[in-house]
Amino acid sequence: MERAFDVIVFGATGFTGRLVAEYLNSTYGVGEEVAWAMAGRNLDKLAEVRRLIGAPASLPLLAADASDPVALAALVRQARVVITTVGPYQRHGQALVEACAQAGTDYVDLCGEPGWMAQMIPRLAAPARASGARIVFSCGFDSIPFDLGVVFLQDEARRRFGAPLTQVRGRVRRMKGGMSGGTMASALATIEAMGRDPALARLMSDPFALTPGFQGPVQPDGESALYDPVAKSWTGPFMMATINTKNVHRTNALRGHPWGREFLYDERVMTGRGTKGEWLAKALAGGTRVQNAVLGFGPTRALLRSVALPKPGQGPGPREREAGRYDLLFIGEAADGRTLRAAVKGDRDPGYGSTSKLISEAALCLVHDIDRGATGGGVWTPGAAMGLTLVRRLHQRAGLSFAIEP
Repeated sequence: MERAFDVIVFGATGFTGRLVAEYLNSTYGVGEEVAWAMAGRNLDKLAEVRRLIGAPASLPLLAADASDPVALAALVRQARVVITTVGPYQRHGQALVEACAQAGTDYVDLCGEPGWMAQMIPRLAAPARASGARIVFSCGFDSIPFDLGVVFLQDEARRRFGAPLTQVRGRVRRMKGGMSGGTMASALATIEAMGRDPALARLMSDPFALTPGFQGPVQPDGESALYDPVAKSWTGPFMMATINTKNVHRTNALRGHPWGREFLYDERVMTGRGTKGEWLAKALAGGTRVQNAVLGFGPTRALLRSVALPKPGQGPGPREREAGRYDLLFIGEAADGRTLRAAVKGDRDPGYGSTSKLISEAALCLVHDIDRGATGGGVWTPGAAMGLTLVRRLHQRAGLSFAIEP
């Protein structure tokens, strides 16, 4: 596919978009390894971002508005892959992803909005298959480390045991770093949409909402405080489990259920070996039920918008991003009772520093490492479209480690 650019970063004037552009510039230069461009609705602001990240004047700037389908169609025909950080996707994302699906342009985003994804999957599947476009949602901290953590562990189980793991527990051992303003805006938009549409609330609680035509078994509880004897820790709910578990089950389905149609998966935050009551303080940042209850209350949402949380376009400085870390544990159990453990660790804060690297390398993995004939067009997950190839790329280039633990 002959295109002017390998990659177009759409939304480069936003906080995370600027970090993506900064990463591409510092890691790959301009037109040396990767031919890329920045796009957004305001060329003057794009020029200012180009100056701030230290990119040369030769870095192309392209104008297009998220609400202009004609401009977006012309934009995406210039790229092999589009990276978009313009969310909430349920408000600003449909025209762009539809343009990519029609034009045969690969697409990666940071979407953690299951309701919108569930709407887009059947809408995009046929045009993406026809054009060859590979549409890959959730290429940031939600859900790459979790999706690929399970892929990595299952691959090791097949090599060591000759059989897949029938259950995997995802556990957040450590996470240092803030939530992005864009993530919170997406969460608020989702909660408000749930208030308008009770069916969306049911979809959010369905772990198989992104596997149309397939409904697996009842999954482990993810909403209460529980002692996990396998992890040897008290655990609480993890807010991103709402999207990550759905993506993991979609990966299994897209791969033809190599982990079995009865596969069980859940995610929780490890809160230590103390008393049951101690889980709350540590898990508040992650509890889906707590989050939904708090954000579902109108005055609280208004207060959060005004004072408590970063706005879209805001985020921590370089020192805070570099000081961030995360450490995820995956514990798998085979049908015969044998167990296997893996750790996935990231060297930056999850919401910004690591996410900007994850989505960049996912895009480049599609461009350079994954042959179109191997996947075909369609709506994919990172684990199904790129799998261990992306694991290796992230290990080599993006500060992630995937390792089996004793």
